[in-house]
Amino acid sequence: MPKDGPHPTDKHVGSRVRMRRLMLGMSQSQLGDALGLTFQQVQKYEKGTNRISASRLQQISGILQVEVPFFFEGSPSVRGQHDAQTDAPSPQYVSDYLATSDGLHLTKAYMQIANAKIRRSIVNLVESIAGPEENDGGTR
Repeated sequence: MPKDGPHPTDKHVGSRVRMRRLMLGMSQSQLGDALGLTFQQVQKYEKGTNRISASRLQQISGILQVEVPFFFEGSPSVRGQHDAQTDAPSPQYVSDYLATSDGLHLTKAYMQIANAKIRRSIVNLVESIAGPEENDGGTR
């Protein structure tokens, strides 16, 4: 465990709690009330400052209507684990972005666009603004 702050897995699980809570439009106070905790405790969980016990995580999964493994999707590798694709980029940046209110609002709005051609045009526009991707390989 790192001596200078929260463990990366605790931070990841906390960010996934935050992301799901925001997806449901739930405040920290509402989640805290459902758990019998203060919103400050929920903040500490979401930042990874305080670890979430297994029983508490199961309780949170019920309130947030997801299975427990949801909180570990894309989690950082633990020392001693073997990754099948060591050269693949980590999905952590996606989780971090989706845990922000901008990421959540953008994703929700994008998913409400029914026309697939318009969605593709938006992706093309954003990619052209961002510039060429180094490892794209021209597959799109």
